[in-house]
Amino acid sequence: MRQGTQANTGTRQPAGLLRRLRAAGTVALLAVAAAVAPASDVLADGELNVYNWGEYINPEVLKKFEADTGIKVNLDTYSSNEELLAKVQAGATGYDIIFPSVHMHDIMAKLDLLEKTDINQYEGFKNIDPQFLRSKSDPKGEYCLPYAWGSVGIVYNRDVLGKDITGWRDLIETVKAKNLKFNLLDDMREVLGVGLILNGKSVNSTDPEELNQAAQTIIEMKPYVAAFTYESRPMVEAGDVAAGHFFVGAMIDVFREPKKLGYIIPEEGATMYQEDICVLKTAPNKANAKKFLEFYTQPEVAALNIAQQTNGTPNAPARQLTPDHIKNSKEINPPQEVMDKLQIFVDLGNDIRKLDRVWTTVKTAQ
Repeated sequence: MRQGTQANTGTRQPAGLLRRLRAAGTVALLAVAAAVAPASDVLADGELNVYNWGEYINPEVLKKFEADTGIKVNLDTYSSNEELLAKVQAGATGYDIIFPSVHMHDIMAKLDLLEKTDINQYEGFKNIDPQFLRSKSDPKGEYCLPYAWGSVGIVYNRDVLGKDITGWRDLIETVKAKNLKFNLLDDMREVLGVGLILNGKSVNSTDPEELNQAAQTIIEMKPYVAAFTYESRPMVEAGDVAAGHFFVGAMIDVFREPKKLGYIIPEEGATMYQEDICVLKTAPNKANAKKFLEFYTQPEVAALNIAQQTNGTPNAPARQLTPDHIKNSKEINPPQEVMDKLQIFVDLGNDIRKLDRVWTTVKTAQ
């Protein structure tokens, strides 16, 4: 899970929290693990240094890779795309594979930090759903492998609201009528993204008029906003707030208390996140890094990973191998007509300053 999102980026949740949430149930996890029981009697063959978001990979996946290949895995973690980039640019040369968000994948490609792997030539690459080749710098998958994705929607307490909701407008009308409150993420791009979506605009707009309109939409919500925070899950579950702007990782709570809690992708549309697995140009173990990318194209491996989390997977056959409550969840695996409404952030370059200004207006408005 991610920790410490920066206000001027397109990154999301905190590492001990959100969407990267562990756990879909011990029984289901053991069942998938048994289906991909590791091979034995493999000779050791060097190391692989993995640099990933906190709690964003099932440890059983790494154990299986070690057992299958004999390669020792060393895991280090970061809490934001900015931390990842800063560390690599500062000269950290020991890492082999990283898991940047799509927009950071593109930034790192521009900076010539990524190794070409030709993973798209590997036979297992056929398992990757082409719609997840989202990187503008890597549209064919010649460098990186799509890893995981999810939506950013609304987690809500059905008992408090007295109903299920369909989207942002429905939530706002309901809390107004019942004198309730909800939370928004403390994330500039995600919150302004809601304002842009509600006005029918792209979440990557840098048009000053559209940004000001989005800011005004959010300001009009503020009387009903309890907090801008990443801590909505326990607050919603306890009934302290009626709902929270959050990541699909909140489904872990919904699975535990399905009568009380719900999660929706708003009918007006929403944002999504996606991370890719990339190999650094400075990787000391490039051959082992490529072996990991090939290993992760196996549907059984991707399913083992997802069994511990509530993210979606770009590996199409893997979806059928995940536990039923994940496989059949329209929140985690939405139908195509919902997918078509999801928008992903891109790098805005210097135009991010335009968002900084309107975000300040939103946060300081009374």
